[in-house]
Amino acid sequence: MTEGQTIKEKTFINRSMELQTKRLILRPWQESDAEALYKYACNPNIGPIAGWSPHTSVENSREIIKSVLSAPETYAVVLKETGETVGSVGIMTVRSEIRFAKMTGSECEIGYWIGEPYWGQGLIPEAVSELLRYAFEDLQMTTVWCGYFDGNEKSKRVQEKCGFTYSHTEYDKLVLLLNDFRTEHFTKLTLEEWKERKDRYEN
Repeated sequence: MTEGQTIKEKTFINRSMELQTKRLILRPWQESDAEALYKYACNPNIGPIAGWSPHTSVENSREIIKSVLSAPETYAVVLKETGETVGSVGIMTVRSEIRFAKMTGSECEIGYWIGEPYWGQGLIPEAVSELLRYAFEDLQMTTVWCGYFDGNEKSKRVQEKCGFTYSHTEYDKLVLLLNDFRTEHFTKLTLEEWKERKDRYEN
């Protein structure tokens, strides 16, 4: 990535990129995923803990694919074994509220969710680990951020498993999609920390 090139510009060049792990394919969302998306995103145990409302219909899910999940570096989480779409992961530009220090275009944020039947199987840590590799090696990021709302222990554990460390907490934050106020905890992982962790597991 050349100096000054944004994640968005980089992604449009590689928009059809597909990433793979041992059990997963991470690929761009397609409108044909609407039914599979609705199957899991309609669950009230999924969206609200991540800051968005449950989907109300297959058509609602299709519109969200077109308007939200079509964003650069947003991937459907697909099981290799069955071909089923069961969740979503993505790389985003860092939100303004966590720019408490001098931030640059070489920092990004990761978000994720997976259908409730697949909780506790290590699939999201597997997907996030691949996104971290991609962010640091291919997009040349220097720091990756992540966040979770107070009480979302599953999301917190994903971040801990992937090497993120606590940075700070934001209180009484307005969550626009839910018209609610939440406490959000932020974690981060630097390139140097990721390299040390990667070397430790490879050696």
